[in-house]
Amino acid sequence: AYCRAGQTHLCDTGIKVAMEGADIGFRKDGTDIARFCGLGGFAEHTVIQAGAAIPISKDIPLDRACLVGCAVVTGVGAAINTARIQPGQTVAVFGSGGIGLNVIQGAALAGAARIIAVDRLPKKLEWATKFGATDIIDASSKDVDAAEEIKALTGGLGVDVAFEAIGVPEVMLQAFLSIKRGGRAVVVGVAGFGMDVNIPACLLALEERSLVGSLYGGSEMSRDVPRLLELYQRGKLKLDELVSRRVPFDEINSAFQSMERGEVARSVVIFP
Repeated sequence: AYCRAGQTHLCDTGIKVAMEGADIGFRKDGTDIARFCGLGGFAEHTVIQAGAAIPISKDIPLDRACLVGCAVVTGVGAAINTARIQPGQTVAVFGSGGIGLNVIQGAALAGAARIIAVDRLPKKLEWATKFGATDIIDASSKDVDAAEEIKALTGGLGVDVAFEAIGVPEVMLQAFLSIKRGGRAVVVGVAGFGMDVNIPACLLALEERSLVGSLYGGSEMSRDVPRLLELYQRGKLKLDELVSRRVPFDEINSAFQSMERGEVARSVVIFP
């Protein structure tokens, strides 16, 4: 039903594969071996279904193309497909990591007049400006109320659209409180199972604020991947700038540690 409706990112089979590891691709010594998300992206060799393969130009370096498979399509897609940002609108993005940076450049591509980046790390805020943020808010101090700061930057109104790109319920609330009447808060970050977000219920009806989710940027991969790569080829989409470091396969654990410490926008694993 979802595929027929053009919502392939919500496909029942795809969700089951991603959440349960139900896609069995290999068998060794009689034991089934599942591939994460049906891909097994850290395997040196894998087998995928034909429907998961999208042809790309041979001119595009693979260490750049790989970024489009998740972070880029998720962030840019959230801005363009989910939020459908209109030229001249105001936007706030909570979190300037790999996903948040792509939300920012997606908002810039859509023509947002003002893009406010919120983060606690100066390095990430510096990256945000390079990807299109017009204003930054350093939220490292407990005394900083990001929602109030955003309202101050927008004449007391709040933004048209706010994105949460971290996966923290308290930050989702901040995003919701930073939007204006009739605005939308888009949750891109994935919180842990069992975690709840509490929002002022009266604002849903009385101010027509909305809180929506965005899975994989609401993307149709066979449509959006070629589009994004073409934008890259034309110099309108930043991929080179996303790669903070390239690491050999045997240093993959250190790449995860660097990501968790907020030291990189994205690391790319180079296979032997």
